[in-house]
Amino acid sequence: MSTAPGSTTGSPVAALGLAAGQVVQELGWDEDVDEGLRSAIQDVIGEDFVYEAIEAVDVVLLWWRDDDGDLGDGLVDALTDLAAGGSIWLLTPKVGRDGYLDPSDLAEAALTAGLALANSVLVGKGWQAHKLVRPKGVRR
Repeated sequence: MSTAPGSTTGSPVAALGLAAGQVVQELGWDEDVDEGLRSAIQDVIGEDFVYEAIEAVDVVLLWWRDDDGDLGDGLVDALTDLAAGGSIWLLTPKVGRDGYLDPSDLAEAALTAGLALANSVLVGKGWQAHKLVRPKGVRR
């Protein structure tokens, strides 16, 4: 697992690269999520999460477990309100935990949704986060 550029230590929120003023939409909340992480993110951005977006959002936090259904469909749905330069942080249970996602399933779902995996970080005792972005234009 790596951390955000220039950050090898620090809080999980710092590793996510979130900043004050960003509009963050949360999808997939359930009772098993890391409430401490959620609170820390809200402290950094200075706002509550958006659930029904009126305008494009900068970041989507998508909590996902293996039994939540088709991840490809979930990622496509998460793109609905995402700004053109925005990113999705896919939060999944860590290896060995209930609901853990196999990396090959994650890679296949990202490809299906037209996304690229940019980074992965550990964000707590039970969760890891995978940053997914729209790929840049094809180089020739």
